[in-house]
Amino acid sequence: MKTHSLSYLKMFMTKNIRSCTHKLPCRGIATLNFNKTLTNESTVDQSHVDKHSKLAKEWWDPNGKMMALHSYNLLRVPFIRDGLVHYEPHERTLSPLSNKKILDVGCGGGILSEAIARLGANVTGIDASKELIELASEHSKIDPKLENNRPCYQCTTIEEHSQNFSDHYDAVVASEVIEHVANKELFLKSCVRAVAPGGKIFITTPNKTRLMQIFGIYVAEYILRSVPMNTHEYEKFTTPNEVTFLLERNNCHVQAIHGLMYYPIVNKWQWTSSTSFVFALQAEKLTNE
Repeated sequence: MKTHSLSYLKMFMTKNIRSCTHKLPCRGIATLNFNKTLTNESTVDQSHVDKHSKLAKEWWDPNGKMMALHSYNLLRVPFIRDGLVHYEPHERTLSPLSNKKILDVGCGGGILSEAIARLGANVTGIDASKELIELASEHSKIDPKLENNRPCYQCTTIEEHSQNFSDHYDAVVASEVIEHVANKELFLKSCVRAVAPGGKIFITTPNKTRLMQIFGIYVAEYILRSVPMNTHEYEKFTTPNEVTFLLERNNCHVQAIHGLMYYPIVNKWQWTSSTSFVFALQAEKLTNE
């Protein structure tokens, strides 16, 4: 009897989630918090979620502890845009991503989600932090440019969301997220599940090198304090080869890998030929044909 009731509960909840979240874009916040019911595995490292949640009050200060994420948009937004669309100079518009459905995984307070939405994309931002999702939703109401195209935010995990939105998005973006999750293989598998065949996956993350450990953690976090202390753990970093292997094992083709460098004193990001510090990866989900 208990088994039958649990099966019915799963079916009922899944059906209602689909009917509720299918109506995108949304104006409120959808909170899905039954990970233990739907899956026995989780990508959530609660300690990292808690650390980021505590920064909510400073998230939108471009000169504060999150300034690196704000300046990062100058590179990562064009990286995503150019990976999805190509226009000749005379064809360019203010909304090049119109009609593109994009999932921002680990969206935090919405710094990247809002920037992509301003280019016309239909953005869904998900995060395991309720505090940051509430912040993102409230902040999106401030910018009049987003009045008719606000991101839709949901407090959930990628493994939960992808079960209900399989093959749904034109692109899935995971910027500075995979180094904070508990299960990288499940994380990437779920990202792939959410994107439609022929769609793109964009990932930016620190590389697992000693150079990054020294300059990205010790110098940036403990000496210059340009990044909040205890943001990163070297053991949780990953490499381009590891990400490539996991993506290709899940029916994706890695199209490009670029190196990135952050200069904290001037708060500037720059593309580099070396991936020793941070790398940006673009992949395409292959069709089943």
